[in-house]
Amino acid sequence: MRALVSVSDKSGVVDFVKGLKDLGWEIIATGGTQKMLEEAGVKTTGISQVTGFPEICDGRVKTLHPKVHGALLARRDVPGHMEALKQNGIGLIDLVCVNLYPFAKTIAKEGVTMEEAVENIDIGGPSMLRSAAKNWRDVTVVCDPSDYGRILSELKQNGTTTPQTRLELSAKAYTHTAEYDCRIAAYMRAQAGLPERMFLEYELKQPLRYGENPHQQASFYAAMQPEPYSLATARQIQGKELSYNNIQDANAALNVLRDFAEPFCLALKHMNPCGAAVGKTIEAAWQAAYEADKVSIYGGIVGVNRELTAEVALGMKPIFLEIVIAPSFTPEALEILASKKNLRVLQVDMTPSEGPVRQFVGVNGGMLVQQLDTQVEAAESFRCVTEKTPDKSQLADLEFGWKIVKHVKSNAIAVVRDGHTVGIGAGQTNRVGSAHIALEQAREAGFTDGLILASDGFLPFADTVDLAARYGVAAIVQPGGSIRDEESVAKANELGIPMIFTGVRHFKH
Repeated sequence: MRALVSVSDKSGVVDFVKGLKDLGWEIIATGGTQKMLEEAGVKTTGISQVTGFPEICDGRVKTLHPKVHGALLARRDVPGHMEALKQNGIGLIDLVCVNLYPFAKTIAKEGVTMEEAVENIDIGGPSMLRSAAKNWRDVTVVCDPSDYGRILSELKQNGTTTPQTRLELSAKAYTHTAEYDCRIAAYMRAQAGLPERMFLEYELKQPLRYGENPHQQASFYAAMQPEPYSLATARQIQGKELSYNNIQDANAALNVLRDFAEPFCLALKHMNPCGAAVGKTIEAAWQAAYEADKVSIYGGIVGVNRELTAEVALGMKPIFLEIVIAPSFTPEALEILASKKNLRVLQVDMTPSEGPVRQFVGVNGGMLVQQLDTQVEAAESFRCVTEKTPDKSQLADLEFGWKIVKHVKSNAIAVVRDGHTVGIGAGQTNRVGSAHIALEQAREAGFTDGLILASDGFLPFADTVDLAARYGVAAIVQPGGSIRDEESVAKANELGIPMIFTGVRHFKH
């Protein structure tokens, strides 16, 4: 029995090869792999001894030879194949252990040149993997060091690997080469300026019990490249398995949390904020967010952007919540939350991310791709378009309200005061309807003056401004940009309400 070994990731390979040698296998090795094995005391046969041809072109050509690929591709059950090998002096290769040049790691390095990237495109490795994988009924192909122990165990027990194992390893090999080629293709297409293809790589993180409804099948796949503010890399400390709807809601919560640098707490339900607040401390932010809407928080999600403390956990304890999210938890907080066994507690990396984040949304027969809306406008960029200007405290609330309304389903209205929400109007087919919902919430909660109203879209008519004034709104922030802006500005001037234009729209469909 012969094995060909040629690996870039050399972890565990010495012990694996020693195990093969102990079972009587002959080992063929290439270049650096042979050198490492020989230094470890493992006798090998060099690839040039097998092919009768030297490694050339700085190692670019070493395994691309009939004595390698004939040995891998020949079917043992086809007499003509075996005769061809005999006539050409080709011995069989029964196992291939190959993993590929580290292309992905190379292009991830800062300042890498295209020449460096190209030199890390493996040619012989993928060819051997594909040949061995194609002939999986006769050849064992291994590209993942985590499979070494399993293979040795089967060889010791049976003298060979099982057909099922060889089939699974074949599938893994083709997956390995497919992922590798996708990364190369994406890199080369970017270098060439070709945008018309997109290659995505996702791995099954967990099957889900069902989707949005019990009759829908669903799974959660994670991107191969870890990102902050992602459930794919979150640590679930306790609680039931996340559901499809849990994941959607928690993801929406994370997108709100990433917009705030100061201590911030968010309560969210059905992908819409239902209570949100900033504070000097995370405890103050939690209390204000809870007070903002004690009803809607029931069965919702709470997220904070600071370490969650025992005081916050004690406040949460009497409330039915689905999920609690934080970048970290004190031991005392975890002990308190542990009494709520079904509560899902998630620790999420909230490191500020650099560069644009892509967002993917599936549609029937296709996919929409856009840059995630991570843009945040500060009050310094706002433009007052009315005769009356907001004071300093109003300006802080205008900025806070603008950050919140960005994450509410359009048509969206957020009503805030003193750094916390007091009313949210989401997803109505007209903006006045959303405003009425939000303003009624504020009035029912006892807030009837000094309110700030934020709208995710422009206000082309005076009706929303007029309604806002009747409910005690003291200032308004909106994108502006309607051909009828003058109507709402005139109404604001008539009522003495400062109005701010941001010049930026944040629709959320």
